[in-house]
Amino acid sequence: MNENEMSQLDAELEHAGEDTALSPQMLLLEKLRITPEKQLPKMDFLFRLFDKPCFPRRELVAITGKAKSGKTFVTSMLMAVGSLTPDPSPKGEGSINQLPLKRIREEPLHVLWYDTEQSDESTQDILKNRIMKLAADKHGLAQADLFDAENNSWSGKMFDVFNVRGVAWKERRSLLCEAVTRCKPDLVIVDGIRDLVNDINDGMLAQEVMEELMHLATEHKCCIVCVLHQNKGSEDHNLRGWIGTELMNKAFEVYACEKLMPKRIFKVEQTLTRKYDIEQKLYFEVDPKGLPRLTAVPVEDTGEDGNASQLPSLNRKYVVNEDDGSWHIDLPKLIGDVMVGREQITGSELKEQVCNRANIGSWKFYNKLLEQAVNERIIMKTFDKVGHVIYTPAPF
Repeated sequence: MNENEMSQLDAELEHAGEDTALSPQMLLLEKLRITPEKQLPKMDFLFRLFDKPCFPRRELVAITGKAKSGKTFVTSMLMAVGSLTPDPSPKGEGSINQLPLKRIREEPLHVLWYDTEQSDESTQDILKNRIMKLAADKHGLAQADLFDAENNSWSGKMFDVFNVRGVAWKERRSLLCEAVTRCKPDLVIVDGIRDLVNDINDGMLAQEVMEELMHLATEHKCCIVCVLHQNKGSEDHNLRGWIGTELMNKAFEVYACEKLMPKRIFKVEQTLTRKYDIEQKLYFEVDPKGLPRLTAVPVEDTGEDGNASQLPSLNRKYVVNEDDGSWHIDLPKLIGDVMVGREQITGSELKEQVCNRANIGSWKFYNKLLEQAVNERIIMKTFDKVGHVIYTPAPF
């Protein structure tokens, strides 16, 4: 027996008789351990928007906007694209087939729509006269060909719709869990998550609901789309209440809907993502039949975030002009003015203050500036005692 073997034997004898069983906490930690070699499932995206993967399984996605900004139109498009047979060739200009939203896999998705806001009649009207008509248009079929009344199925794939507006808020949560467990959907639309709580500013309840939704998405390998209004103020684009803050922290992607007046054109843009940036925006209008129809970019919205066409709207106090004609935002000055007299600031308040001071109207432009400010250590991202994101001035 060599020296190393003798040392190992001595160590084993020294601890002979001790209880070597791992505690439940240690067993859980081992299960949760991440290593470079650990085999994990690859991200499985349900759609492509402008040819970029989006709406992944096992994740939450937020769709937000002011009241009547087109949120339900967007979810109707998701349901129509996702639930039926593979796409045929496009029919023509303006058709829903021209939509840059495509399902990734050929197999239809099993869709669950959980409506907490509208009346039974409104939900049914949208199902019959928007979603099914969109799908009929998309596939060049008669509407009657889509729905199997006897089996309650579309093209052999279940499409489950529930209206729970008349149910108490506590029961809405348990019924949602039961629906996802029983129906086993690929895509879940919760319109809207505000009605899963009785107080949108109850932080503990908001965190509990988000954890429950994340658990559902992970356990059942589905993508859960959470619809939530923005705050009512015209310049305040933050998601409503504490539940909105929690959703922003947990969501894989966030899409914002806006109604552009006076032309009544709807705009959809990705404002947050953890993986694939989608720079292009989706524009649509409502045709005489009440269906969304793709449209060109409005003249007043043609400026790309951060280029010269946006310059006139910005507060020139924070714009630095270069000799070559380019320009940039003076981030140290802008962040410095916002942080005067502050030791820390919440993410939503930072966004409000920066956008108001610099007259920034684009979420994506703001997000780029925030990322730049953090990368350049102008401001530091950290967390408070309950795990919420806050920002502090970077030390000099």
